[in-house]
Amino acid sequence: MKMKKVAALFLAGALSALALTGCSNGGGGDQAEGDQLARIQQSGEIIIALEGTWAPWSYHDERDALTGYDVEVGRLIAEKLGVEATFVEGSWDGLFAGLDSSRYDIVINGVGVTEERAEKYDFSTPYAYNRTAVIVRGDNEDIHSMEDLDGKTTANTLASTYATLAESYGATNTGVDDLLQTIELLEAGRIDATLNAEGTFAFYMSQHPDADIKIAAYADQTEEIAIPFRKGEDSASLREAVNQALEELSQSGQLAQLSQQFFGIDISQAQ
Repeated sequence: MKMKKVAALFLAGALSALALTGCSNGGGGDQAEGDQLARIQQSGEIIIALEGTWAPWSYHDERDALTGYDVEVGRLIAEKLGVEATFVEGSWDGLFAGLDSSRYDIVINGVGVTEERAEKYDFSTPYAYNRTAVIVRGDNEDIHSMEDLDGKTTANTLASTYATLAESYGATNTGVDDLLQTIELLEAGRIDATLNAEGTFAFYMSQHPDADIKIAAYADQTEEIAIPFRKGEDSASLREAVNQALEELSQSGQLAQLSQQFFGIDISQAQ
């Protein structure tokens, strides 16, 4: 009987200790459930969504390795957070759908900050500044300003800031999947123009020097490029950590170096 009592007491003590341990882990889990940064650091990876087809922001090189300005910025941020960067490629609209549903932690894809987007997402401090260029065929003499887009046809990814900007000047936009498709439409004469980043145009011309396209005009405003987060307290600590990482990367000159590497100009600072 005494042995049974001892065994019972031992079992009760073990169960009690296990319960306490479970409560402790549950408390940490509860904290992690309300803290995206804690969850990321516990898992050891941050899931970053991007298109992977928009050179030089994110693209596959001749060895089919994923690279680009956004990719390398993402890797450096992950390093600062002490985790691995896992990249998921998808269409523009799909990136935000995945962010909304928590499939992705953040989107790093040359996202411009707009009032409409700021209503839905919280943004990091800008890590790039984009001067928007109006790109036309080499023989185009009809477009010399943003106002000349009125009544013209353009092509850009649907819901992109470029499409919205072109439409605000009276252009009719055709939705496309990526930059290469846009240039094909332009060179074939199926559209009059396309809007894109000055740096993106410079990179494209470095890869396709015989392309018969040119910059006809620039938008007046400079677009701030930043990283969107889901709104709320859950992402607050992650946003703060990413901002700290971006500040350190800016101060060290690494953002400027990456910008020169991929764009040939420094887009990491406002002009």
